[in-house]
Amino acid sequence: MPADSSSAPRVADPAVDPAARAAARARAEEHLRALVGKDEARLREDQWTAIEALAVDHRRALVVQRTGWGKSAVYFVATLLRREAGAGPTVIVSPLLALMRNQIEAATRAGIRAVTINSTNAGDWEPIHEQIRAGEVDVLLVSPERLNNPGFRDEVLPRLAATCGLLVVDEAHCISDWGHDFRPDYRRIATLLEDLPDGIPVLATTATANERVTADVEQQLGSVRSGQVLVLRGSLDRESLRLGVVHLKTPDQRLAWLADHLAEQPGSGIVYCLTVAATQEVADYLRSRGHEVAAYSGQTEATERQALEADLAAGRVKALVATSALGMGFDASLGFVVNLGAPSSPVAYYQQVGRAGRGLDARSESATVVLLPAVEDRDIWAYFASLAFPREELVRETLAVLAEEGRPMSTAALETRVELNRTRLETMLKVLDVDGAVRRVRGGWESTGQPWVYDQARYDRVREAREREQAAMLEYLRTDVCRMRYLREQLDDPEAVDCGRCDNCGGFAPSTAVSEDAVASARERLDRPGVPLPPRKMWPTGLDRIGLSLKGKVAEQAQEGRAVARLTDLGHGQALRALFREGAEDGPVPVPLVRAVLEVLRDWRPDVDAIVATDSVTRPTLVADLADGLSRQSGFPVLGRWAVVDPDVPPAAGRANSAQRVAAVGRRFDLVEREPGALAGARVLLVDDLLDTGWCTTLAARAILRAGAASVHPLVLGVSG
Repeated sequence: MPADSSSAPRVADPAVDPAARAAARARAEEHLRALVGKDEARLREDQWTAIEALAVDHRRALVVQRTGWGKSAVYFVATLLRREAGAGPTVIVSPLLALMRNQIEAATRAGIRAVTINSTNAGDWEPIHEQIRAGEVDVLLVSPERLNNPGFRDEVLPRLAATCGLLVVDEAHCISDWGHDFRPDYRRIATLLEDLPDGIPVLATTATANERVTADVEQQLGSVRSGQVLVLRGSLDRESLRLGVVHLKTPDQRLAWLADHLAEQPGSGIVYCLTVAATQEVADYLRSRGHEVAAYSGQTEATERQALEADLAAGRVKALVATSALGMGFDASLGFVVNLGAPSSPVAYYQQVGRAGRGLDARSESATVVLLPAVEDRDIWAYFASLAFPREELVRETLAVLAEEGRPMSTAALETRVELNRTRLETMLKVLDVDGAVRRVRGGWESTGQPWVYDQARYDRVREAREREQAAMLEYLRTDVCRMRYLREQLDDPEAVDCGRCDNCGGFAPSTAVSEDAVASARERLDRPGVPLPPRKMWPTGLDRIGLSLKGKVAEQAQEGRAVARLTDLGHGQALRALFREGAEDGPVPVPLVRAVLEVLRDWRPDVDAIVATDSVTRPTLVADLADGLSRQSGFPVLGRWAVVDPDVPPAAGRANSAQRVAAVGRRFDLVEREPGALAGARVLLVDDLLDTGWCTTLAARAILRAGAASVHPLVLGVSG
């Protein structure tokens, strides 16, 4: 395997004589043995090529190598060589706290003094800076989010750039918006690159970058100064993995397959799901079937995540049922990965399956990788695709608000003025910050007044690339060619060949059998409707800025309500997605959902004696049928409507953020009683078809209680998200 698959020639520093290079190689070998604790350890030639470029020739290098290749060994050995030569500490930009913890532990074993600056240890920052100034730190790990913090950017970053001996950008595909996991904070690395003194080497590493992403990252690494970037691109084969796809028609069959076959998977592993709700639902079901599993997502508390990662690495649990939040940076030897639902791109899938098989001897050991795809995966892909960079008018509106304000605005304050939710707004502002149109300062964001061009053509190309990736993922599900070869070709690996290990090559035959007992148990679990709806308890901040005198605690609150299911749920979610799909015809509540509503009411038993229905312009028949059917079934009268009084306000107006949504709902709706005083003392079942933000229900409950009702109990068919 060639160590350097780039077209750029290697550029050796002519000032370094061969004897000095040989001595550096010998020291590098010593450092590697100390790092791994094995006397027989030896650097491979491709690893030495990278180390030599950094520590001897002081170059910039991009290493695209599979997980487990030994990228961390390269930058730790290069660090030790640079420190022996009198250089400053290595700065590693790393995306995840889990990766930081693993790398600090590995560095400490080799006698490398490593520390981290991230959002969880702000109290340690100043002592760490003192250690750096005193020369007591060899490696500083920094989260990319820190690079965009005003204080860090203005006060700490210049000092780091001035003293840095080596800069490492881990998971470098995050720099590129062509990449499957683009993170705007990574673009701030350009500032660090610009401020580095001449002769400071830079290493960017990734395991998941096709040629387009590689070229983009290479350009960004080399755009500051002329001169070529060394690109080391190796084989992306994962010799210990056996890949397979199991096609099952229904969600209950897929859950049953997990229940039947999880125990026979080697060692411990990960069951990946596409949504947070699915991780909880699947983990709960598998525990009920006797499996030692736990749910894991971005919503899991940091301390619990750390404990769960340790449990998985130590084999104390059979599996973590996780979203992609358990991905980059988790460094443990796992025996399997199962995906319940397909990721939206082969590149993202390659990264997830790369969690398995690390450290295994492929000659005698293997890890299993099974994908259980579902038709509804595409609905989830479509939802995440809707969160792409906002339309130009929304960006221009945001810039205009900042310019008009003339002073820094917090994200919370800005959110009340533009129709974007906080996460999407924050991401957009980070991009605009890197582009120079806004600047993050203490107190929030401010306009720079610099001209800015909305690059529609680029955003269209990125969107089209995402669509091609989705099509490629669908092709992976039905292809009859070698699966590992297919994934490697999607990553533009020129050495891709048939693996001989996957189901299509005949080296792996995952069972498709599911037991009747497991299917019945899964069906019972999925058919069980009912999702609690906790009421909104606090008004969003900033309502006073848009003329609404609502703040603090919501005084008139609904009781905890119920929904049949979330649209993303594995059971009734499928029927609800069909019901609420754009373009679907309006009509009465489908019979299976009628049964589900009645089952929810039997389990919930709300103390009610009247009904109020929420008007729907898009689905009037559905909501009317739901309210009238409940009235006939229960004998409780429909005493009012949460009525649309201003149809000029669109149904989805303000949905993107809370303050805007409260304002829009307040204009669009009002309470209309069947007759004056009809709701006095009533215990109301508030009926709606779909709950999205929860603010429509909150304002309806407030109005009903202000009309004299004793209590309000919301009931909806579905919950978005």
